Parts: sequence; structure tokens; C-alpha cells
Amino acid sequence: MSNSYADLPLHYGQVPPWLARRMSLLGGAIVEAVAINYGKGEVLRRLSDPCWFQALGCVLGMDWHSSGITTSVMGALKKAVNPMARELGIYFCGGKGRHSRETPAELQVIAARTGLPGDLLVRSSKLAAKVDNNALQDGYQLYLHTFVVSDEGEWAIIQQGMNDSNGMARRYHWHSAMMPSFTETPHTFIYGHNQGPILNLTAKEASATKNSLVQLVQEGPARMLPEIRKLVMPSHHDVRAENVDLKRLGSVLAVAHERGLHDFESLLLMEGVGARTIQSLTLVSEVIYGTPSRFTDPARFSFAHGGKDGHPFPVPTKVYDETIHVLQDAVEKAKMGQTDKQEVIRKLSVLSERLEKDFVPNENFQQVIRRERDNSWQYGGRTVMGMAKPPKKDKGGQQLSLF
Repeated sequence: MSNSYADLPLHYGQVPPWLARRMSLLGGAIVEAVAINYGKGEVLRRLSDPCWFQALGCVLGMDWHSSGITTSVMGALKKAVNPMARELGIYFCGGKGRHSRETPAELQVIAARTGLPGDLLVRSSKLAAKVDNNALQDGYQLYLHTFVVSDEGEWAIIQQGMNDSNGMARRYHWHSAMMPSFTETPHTFIYGHNQGPILNLTAKEASATKNSLVQLVQEGPARMLPEIRKLVMPSHHDVRAENVDLKRLGSVLAVAHERGLHDFESLLLMEGVGARTIQSLTLVSEVIYGTPSRFTDPARFSFAHGGKDGHPFPVPTKVYDETIHVLQDAVEKAKMGQTDKQEVIRKLSVLSERLEKDFVPNENFQQVIRRERDNSWQYGGRTVMGMAKPPKKDKGGQQLSLF
């Protein structure tokens, strides 16, 4: 596997409580839905996919390209999933700063509860951190380490490092099922700013150098991992047309706002759910049911619930709450064998993909964003700066966008 890199601008600041609570509720429901439909191993695989991870952060209302997605998403999932870990069979450990140092103790508690080999899990956690901090000397100092493990022993690791000199972050993805060795091409993905040549002792070409250094423990014959996808994140904060696959976004908007529900009869099961919530649910549906090729433009998923800084538009809290309610209800009913509502949500992404084949994008991308911003106040639009307000009107009575 060859490592790829992408820009990940550092963003500071706290996630406001009103968004953190919703992120935890929706994130937990999405993880449950993936586990119910595909199994706990698929949850771990998706967490190790950088494009899917970025899309998840966007659909949860985080800024679409910032480093804060990593910390906030993992924190939200840990809070949501751990209380139901016994039932789901998935445990989240570690976190940012001091929480990362608690990982070994947390893993030993899980091992005692599940019968997993605690010492081996702790060793895996420490080795991954050593590799990304020491064996891979790329100028990034780790400050976040999260370890996600199933009760079957499969695990994923998401780590993030900071480079003070360039103001960028790098995220590292690991998956035990895709890792031939800790010391030879172990990552499913390295996600960060390309700085040119680095000292990478995990590269196959570094074998001779490694043999002359302190051994890190050689593990089995190496095999090449599948080629990873390159995801380049720009430095600009606003969402632009070039950041989004307009055919995909257009088909989502067509499902919600143009075609209506009349030609997709099973959607009548969602009686009372408005067009704007259908838009969000369609993107959530894709996060749950979409194939890997559908996540090459993560910015598109910010059109579900906007972003806390107002890009591409304020977070529509009323829509967000309705999305949470619909998905949680579908998950709970699926546990009891009632899958009708779950199937409706799945078909949203199916219909969107079907419409996409014949959809021809127009030049109205900025008008779509303006509409969302102008209507934001009706949906409880909110950012870290406050609540959205109705757009002002000019002297002729025409509405003017606040943005």
C-alpha cells in the first residue's frame, strides 16, 4: 500500500453543547444501524476508511474539512456507543490528551468483561502509537489516540498528530483485519498535509534501515494492502461547487424537493416528515448503506445538517432532531423484527443513486446554499455565533440573504 496525504487544516474551539448532544444521538444511531445491517466488523472497517469517516463528521454537523472532526466524532461515538457496548459488542477507548493515556486501563477492563487478551490489545495500542510517533517521522506529534474493539477481538485505531510549524493535522487509520504487520505498511490510510519526503520506517524500502535499529517486533510475512484513495482537503472554509459531486448532490435534492413522495410509495410510511428532513435522511441513508465509492466527496454530506460555523449553512436543529427521531425509531423497530421503516430509509439512498444516472447539474449551486441560509431560521438554524434570523427585505420587498 502506498501512503497518500491530504490537507487537514487545524481548527480550534469547542463543540457547543447543543450540537455535541445531537452528534452523540445521531452518531450512535448510525453505528447501531450499520452493525444491525452489516455486523460489528463493518463498523470497524468504515471507521478505518477516511472518506467515510469524513462524510460521517459532515452529516453530524461538524465543519466539513477541519481537524476538529476527528476529536468531536470519536468523542460523540464513545459517549453514545459505550453505554450499549455489551449489547452491540463494540467498545470505544481513549481520546484526546489525557484520555489517550487511559486507553490501556480501559482495554484491560474490557478484556476482563469479554475474555479478550487484554495484554495483547494494550500492546497493539502502544505499538500503533510508537509507529506513528517514532517509526513514521513526518513532523506530526500525536495528541489523539482512540482504540475501537469488538468483543470478537477485531479492532480499529484512529490517531491524529499536529504540526505546529505549518498549522496542519494528520490523521492515521488502522484496522486489524487489513494489517499484515505493525512495522511494514500497517495503515489503512494516512490523512494529512503532504510535506514531501519523510522518514518512514514502515515503508517496505526501509527494511535494511530497520534491521540496524532497535527491533520493534517483526510479525509474519508482509503482503501489500489495497491501494488507498487520495483525498485532498482544501484550506478554504466555505463549501464550493468544486468540493462536491454535483450529480450526487442534485439527485439528493431531487428526491427531497422536486420529485416529492408521490412516485416512491413506500415513503408514505414517513407521513409527517417534511421535504427538508427527507434531504437529511437521504444523506444519512447513504452513510449507512452506501458503498465506499460514494464517499469521495465528503463535503456533500454537509448538506444534511450544515456546520457549526455556518458553512455551508447553519445547523437546522429542528431537522436534525427529526432525523434523529426517525432513525432511532427505525433502529428500535428493527431490533424487534419490524424492518419496514429501516427499509424505507435504505431506499432513499437507492432512489438517489438511481436518479443520479440521468441527472444533469446546472449552475445553481450557490442558489441552493442561499436557499438553505435564507430558510435556516425556520428550521431552528444555529451556529456557534447564535441563532439564525429571518433574511432582511430590501425596499422593494425582496428578501436579502443575511450571508
